[in-house]
Amino acid sequence: MTSNDSPHRAIVAAHADFAAGLASAVQQIAGLGAAVYAVSNAGLDAASLEAAVRDAIVAHDATVVFTDLPSGSCTIAARKATREHPQIPVVTGVNLAMLLDYVMGGGEARAAAEHAAERARAA
Repeated sequence: MTSNDSPHRAIVAAHADFAAGLASAVQQIAGLGAAVYAVSNAGLDAASLEAAVRDAIVAHDATVVFTDLPSGSCTIAARKATREHPQIPVVTGVNLAMLLDYVMGGGEARAAAEHAAERARAA
């Protein structure tokens, strides 16, 4: 499987460089960094962050949006951005175990996101 072969494409929206770090780690560990697109809130107001997440969903054909904090600016922006895409879940509390499980998993995207969240809680 090459980095473009992952059936699950994820947006990670997080504070500062956290999302980019996760995407880099996914590439280093699994070679699937292209399946993860990082969005940072750095320097963005609420409307710009929402637009960045919305644009990333469309441009990268994302099947899920992972965020760092349940009530943070990234989650709020992701929830607003996915109103237009109700099939795309927003999963908070992203960590490396969750993201790896998601991009390496198979099956339907929503079920894969739920599985990844469960694996992350166990990790």
